[in-house]
Amino acid sequence: MIQIIVGEKGKGKSKILIEKANSEIISAKGNIVYLDKSNKHMYELSNRIRLINVRKHLVENQSEFLGFICGIFSRDNDIQSVYLDSFLTIAFVTEDNLKYVLEKMEKISEQYKVDLILSMSMNYNQLPDDAKKYVIEAL
Repeated sequence: MIQIIVGEKGKGKSKILIEKANSEIISAKGNIVYLDKSNKHMYELSNRIRLINVRKHLVENQSEFLGFICGIFSRDNDIQSVYLDSFLTIAFVTEDNLKYVLEKMEKISEQYKVDLILSMSMNYNQLPDDAKKYVIEAL
């Protein structure tokens, strides 16, 4: 399952994402992973959540990002949820390839049985119609 928190930059998406991750880890039966573009939120996340700074792993385009995600799942079969902060930035997603990347992410989520919770810095109205069904919060 994919869930999206969408809103303009500075509206509090990261705060909501962190709160959701920290709440989920309390009763999680599997592992929780938090992907971000830096280590900035390290001290806000529970120490039971694995923070991965995507920029440290030389990911340079959306295809490499999708491979990176699959590599994480192939390494750890116990992942329950992945929180992706600054999704458009860390996944190299543009308006032109957003629909394609979300379709691939949905297939990955189904194949590995992992929930993917994304934050996107864009207006709800900018999302393709197919992506709007994933929105859980629009700021």
